[in-house]
Amino acid sequence: MKRYKQRLGRSGEDLAVSFLKKRGFEILERNYRFGHKEIDIIGKDGNTIVFVEVKAGRSKEFGSPEERVNLRKQKSMIEVAQDYIQSSNIADYDFRFDVVAIEFEKTDKRIEHIKNAFMVT
Repeated sequence: MKRYKQRLGRSGEDLAVSFLKKRGFEILERNYRFGHKEIDIIGKDGNTIVFVEVKAGRSKEFGSPEERVNLRKQKSMIEVAQDYIQSSNIADYDFRFDVVAIEFEKTDKRIEHIKNAFMVT
């Protein structure tokens, strides 16, 4: 079961990268880690550095993929983003947090890009 989830997650991330590149994103990092925490994709969209969580799933049993980016995950992403910003010495950019939600259905998939999925308060 764990390997299945890892394959599904990796497949979702690959689809998200392709999807974002087609929309003009430059991919800066994949699976950027800070301690045990991780951001799936860090990209650049114009003058904005975008921290992207990819949620892929086959069932809505536990909610839609985008609904699974809960407050705990948001705090984790903010912490990792702060480390990335500091360690990369980035200046003069805007920042935002996006979610790419992918639902695999029997013979199809739905990809939804949610810009500014949450704000840092």
